Amino acid sequence: MESDAKTPVVLNVESPTRIGRTYSVALNGMNGRLVTVEADIGNALPGFTLLGLPDKSLHEAKDRIRAAARNTGLPLTRRHLTVNLVPASLHKRGSHFDLAIIMAAWGADYTVTNESGPIFLAALGLDGTLQTAPGILPAVMAAVEAGYPEVVVATAAEAQANLVLGAQVRAFSHLSEVAHAFGAPVEPRRVSFLPRQNERLQEESRLDLAEVQGQQEARWALEIAAAGGHHLLLQGPPGAGKTMLAQRLPTILADMEPQTALENAAVHTLLDGEDISAQLLTRPPFQAPHHSATATALIGGGSGIIRPGAISRAHGGVLFLDEAAEFNRDVLDMLRQPLESGKVTLDRARHTVEFPAQFQLVLATNPCPCGYGYGAGRDCQCTSIQRRRYANKLSGPLLDRIDLQVTVHPVTSQHLSAIQSAESSATVARRVTEALQRSRQRLSQFSLTRNHHIPARLFREPALQVTTEARSILDRALDAGDITARGYGRVLRVAWSIADLLQADQPSAEHIDMALYLRLNTSGEHHG
Repeated sequence: MESDAKTPVVLNVESPTRIGRTYSVALNGMNGRLVTVEADIGNALPGFTLLGLPDKSLHEAKDRIRAAARNTGLPLTRRHLTVNLVPASLHKRGSHFDLAIIMAAWGADYTVTNESGPIFLAALGLDGTLQTAPGILPAVMAAVEAGYPEVVVATAAEAQANLVLGAQVRAFSHLSEVAHAFGAPVEPRRVSFLPRQNERLQEESRLDLAEVQGQQEARWALEIAAAGGHHLLLQGPPGAGKTMLAQRLPTILADMEPQTALENAAVHTLLDGEDISAQLLTRPPFQAPHHSATATALIGGGSGIIRPGAISRAHGGVLFLDEAAEFNRDVLDMLRQPLESGKVTLDRARHTVEFPAQFQLVLATNPCPCGYGYGAGRDCQCTSIQRRRYANKLSGPLLDRIDLQVTVHPVTSQHLSAIQSAESSATVARRVTEALQRSRQRLSQFSLTRNHHIPARLFREPALQVTTEARSILDRALDAGDITARGYGRVLRVAWSIADLLQADQPSAEHIDMALYLRLNTSGEHHG
């Protein structure tokens, strides 16, 4: 007797899939935003679809990821893989999304587990090696700030990721190590890591102020600039020592604050993903672009990925423009906004990028095209029109933002043959440090550290008042048109730095006189 029960039909169905989900960070300049990477495996024809406004480097990730997965021993699914980067309206760029994409793809077919926990920030080589990429440090900063402290990076980026306070860094050298750590049945393969030579870790410069003979006035201006964070103009004939003085300014500056040092390191990683020391570098940077530099090179920008310029690489340190009058005037005038705000904002059609740019500007220039139009100018070969055209390269609004303007006179044989050597950088740096401590103590109630940062409104506060005699001198200079309203506040800031160096409780008439002199020292030669 035959049974009425029907024999069940068995279909050849692959194991069920799920949505794989990981996290990474999209960078817009220094600012990062969390991105969710979703992966889905469908029954359509084999393929790899990447959604969510990816740029060209991300489209190329599809081939990198397939090759890396195959060479790791865990090839991607043969069915159609769809990867979506959320939010879809945000432009994504950079190869650091590679690891997040492949982990989401493996999560979709159960190859790995618990992949939704950390932030993945690493590029992939075709052989499965994990590689660093530009912007890892600011991406880690953004992840920690968003409340996701656990990050997975390449071994090459471990040092810079560990610089971020609160980051829980997991570093791997090969994709198989990451897969194994997240439950995949694969033998981990560790790749030896040979760090690149970090150009920023070169041995400490041997430059010293003791090498600068004479130039007492310029040296004093340099010391004031270091104590208060003021901008400086050095004008004089060729060979007088302008460049020597500017190059030695960083040797007497105090170390950068930890947050400033971290921001400076983040700017440098945006350029090429360079290796950063495991110890945060706190010595102020020194940038000296050539006078042929374009606006993009100096300020930042670019047609595709917007990159920081020299002013952002000098963040926390010194930007030195030698032969300043040879720069394009339009390029120089672009410095005006960053000098006031301490940041540079680059507007584009689809987005706005902001980079830090809190630097000390040092300009060096000759008095005229031939360089010998100083003093009586007997050796000068320039016409009055040439001199005026040359002087006008430095616009009035730019010069109004320069706190100290000093004429550097030629060195005499008496200076060069002096038996007593000039003060060393170490000696001057100790006075600068003591002055900075005084200003920090005074300004702590206003959440400020340096005199250069004092806003004009605070000069009405009792702690920042000057003597009546000192104020009257400054008022007369303003009424006579010797200084502008902006210059009024800048003279006060310089006077406070002078008082700090001379260990005075408040600026006196003598300190105001000195600050005015140092501000107007070259004005006649520039505007006459």
